[in-house]
Amino acid sequence: MIDIIKKFEAISSYFSPKIIGEVNDVFVKIVKVKGEDIPWHNHEHEDELFYVLEGSLLFEEEGKESFTMNAGNMYTVKKGVNHRISSVEECKLMLIENKTTAHTGTVKTAITKSLGDQL
Repeated sequence: MIDIIKKFEAISSYFSPKIIGEVNDVFVKIVKVKGEDIPWHNHEHEDELFYVLEGSLLFEEEGKESFTMNAGNMYTVKKGVNHRISSVEECKLMLIENKTTAHTGTVKTAITKSLGDQL
């Protein structure tokens, strides 16, 4: 059993996903988001699932109208689609990603985290 609330308490940085579990070839991650630091990026070969646990998240996809996700909302970004997320107030998310999914795709910024950083 994993206490997700306690796992979130241990996260001190925004935009720093932490792996809390795995199922087959997929990682289950949690992350806190606040601000606009996530760059436009995509994952060439992997879909990415976002599930909002607390707060609100602005979701942007290239070529589509942006939308707001709230607690209880889930959305899957298809592989190859440019996207970015942001939040005015702290937002807590669960991410479901293939183990091969790079944090910010091929875009490298100050917030990009390696797989080792996510453990």
